[in-house]
Amino acid sequence: MRTRVRMAEKVAFLFLGVTAVVTLASLLIIVIHVFKGGVPHLSLKYLLGKPRNMGREGGIFPTIMGTLWLLTASLLLAVPIGLGAAIYLNEYTQKGLLVKIIRYFTENLAGVPSIVFGLFGFSFFVIYLKLRWSILSGALTLALMVLPTIIRTTEEALAAVPDFYREGSLALGATKWQTISKIVLPAAAPGILTGVLLAMGRIVGETAAVYLTVGGALHLPTSIMQPCRPMTLHLYILAGEGISLTGAYATATVLLIGVLILTIAAQILGNSFASRNIGKKG
Repeated sequence: MRTRVRMAEKVAFLFLGVTAVVTLASLLIIVIHVFKGGVPHLSLKYLLGKPRNMGREGGIFPTIMGTLWLLTASLLLAVPIGLGAAIYLNEYTQKGLLVKIIRYFTENLAGVPSIVFGLFGFSFFVIYLKLRWSILSGALTLALMVLPTIIRTTEEALAAVPDFYREGSLALGATKWQTISKIVLPAAAPGILTGVLLAMGRIVGETAAVYLTVGGALHLPTSIMQPCRPMTLHLYILAGEGISLTGAYATATVLLIGVLILTIAAQILGNSFASRNIGKKG
C-alpha cells in the first residue's frame, strides 16, 4: 500500500513537472520568436515616429499613445465600479438568492466572447449613443469586458481577509466604512492589484472589440472623443493585410515589453502594499 502511494506521488510529481516545463517552454518560444523578428527593427526613431504609407514606413508613436489612452480610460471606468460592486457584495450584503444570481451572471459575463462585446459596443455606444468610433466608445466596451474579472478577484481578496480584522476594528469603535477603508482594503490590496493587472492585460491585448468601437485612425489622439489605432489593432492590420510583417513583429515586441513593464510595476506595488500591511501588524 505504501509503495503504491509513493508511486502515485512520483507520477503526480512528474506530471506536474512536465506541464510546468511545457508551459514555460511554450512561453519562451513565443517570446524568443517575436523578439527575434522585432528587436532588430526597434529604434528611438521608430518608437517616436509617425506611421507613413498605411504603416509600411515610419514609427508607431500614435499607436503607443492610443493604447495608453484606451488603457487609462478603461481602467478609470472599470476599477471604481468593479471595486465598489465587490465591496458591496462581500461586505454589505447577506448571503442569499440575490447575491448568488448577481455572482452567477457576473461569472457568465466573463465567458462572453470579446467579439460579442464589440458588436454590442458598436451598436450601442457608437451608433445608438452617437459616440462614433472613439476612444470613449472603446473604453466603455472594454470596461464592461473586464468588470467581471475585477469584481471576482476583488471579492476573493476581500474574503481572504480574516474576520477578526473586522471584529477588532468594530470593537474599538470604528464605523463599518472606516473598517473597510482603513483595515480591510489595505489587507486585500495585493489581491485587488492582481485583478487590476489581469484587467490591464486583457485591455492591452484586446483586438476584436477595439476594431469595432475605436476605429483605426493613425493620427495622434488628443481627446477621448477621437478614434485611434491601439498597438494590437495596428499589429493585426499590418500582419493580417500583409502590409508589413517586419512592422508587425516590431509592434508585437513593443507590446510584449510594455506588458512586462506593467506586470513588474504591479508586482512591486503589490509587494509594497503587502510589506506595509505586515509592518502595521507588527
